[in-house]
Amino acid sequence: MQYVNKYIPTLTKFVLLIVFSLIIYSYSFGVGFEPESYRLKKVVIDAGHGGRDSGAVGKKSKEKDIVLAVALKVGEYIETSFPEVDVIYTRKEDVFVPLDERSNIANEKGADLFISIHCNANPSRVPYGAETYVMGLHKSEGNLDVAMRENAVITYEEDYSTKYEGYDPNSAESFIVFSMMQNHSLDQSLNMASLLQEEFRDRARRHDRGVKQAGFIVLWKTSMPSVLVELGFLSNPKEEDYLITSEGQTYLASAVFRAFRAYKEQIELKSSYAAENSFDYSLDQSKSEISATVSAQWNDNSEYQLTELGTGLTYRVQVTASKNRIATNNPFFKNLENVEIYSANNMYKYLVGNKATYEEISEICEQVRELFPDAFIIAFKDGEQISLDKAKKISQN
Repeated sequence: MQYVNKYIPTLTKFVLLIVFSLIIYSYSFGVGFEPESYRLKKVVIDAGHGGRDSGAVGKKSKEKDIVLAVALKVGEYIETSFPEVDVIYTRKEDVFVPLDERSNIANEKGADLFISIHCNANPSRVPYGAETYVMGLHKSEGNLDVAMRENAVITYEEDYSTKYEGYDPNSAESFIVFSMMQNHSLDQSLNMASLLQEEFRDRARRHDRGVKQAGFIVLWKTSMPSVLVELGFLSNPKEEDYLITSEGQTYLASAVFRAFRAYKEQIELKSSYAAENSFDYSLDQSKSEISATVSAQWNDNSEYQLTELGTGLTYRVQVTASKNRIATNNPFFKNLENVEIYSANNMYKYLVGNKATYEEISEICEQVRELFPDAFIIAFKDGEQISLDKAKKISQN
């Protein structure tokens, strides 16, 4: 596959959120600092649904029971392997927990990572496999349907319209506005999501449905990297049989744990590198000097640089878009080569391919969609995005 390569672990020079926060702290208090290496100390394991909310219902099982069993196993594995990590559960028994309370638990405890565990369902018995979501704007009706189904749990709560700022779980228009409120920790969330999908595929031998974005209320107000996993489809008889077995739940819990372990190692290694290569900002520096230093650090980091799109008519494949700039070497893009970043309308768009004809880019788009089903073709004229219809008219002249 032309735009696929093998994943080679890389270190990003700076963990931007940490560095920026330290700069602001230093400037505000007028002192220099020596940043300490970050350690992941708290993780929230959120078993979806519970109590009067059964979640998805199969012929033999209920989502609330399966996800609780898996969540408890995940927590047990983490507690055994990393006794220094505080594992926080949103529920450890069959009780109903409102969606906003789940995120409040994570925020109030100062968690470093939030993992929400669910099972999927579909009107058709055909779909199967595991997928992981991060907060963002849906790019397909399938993503919209999954998020709206998971969000519908708020109807069990009193005065949900006020609590969730006017969100209507039955309104697609309301959902679209809500889902644009992206998680500020999107880079790290995508990293964790990618690791989860790797483990679901390689450890649990599940069909990999990929990393996706949609507007989930449970991810909305979390102030840390957050993911929502769909372990499989209870509407698929064969997959339901797997999900209700102790062996299946053990493999899935093991996959989540292994992804957590890899994420913890990666994020702590990056932080150690950032601490070793930090600068000492003090009161001797002006705001403009600090700003210039931050800009220099950003621009020197090639994984975050915007792409010069050049002149003439060109086509590219858009993989995803976000309000946050994501490093092109993020594991989310691990199977893609030459990822580009384009900024427009306060959004960052992540592109691959650079072809002069629609026929050429169509072949690439087919390849990319094997990994990212929501990918689509966009066109540029002299560095500005134009409609595909306009691009086709230009090419015909």
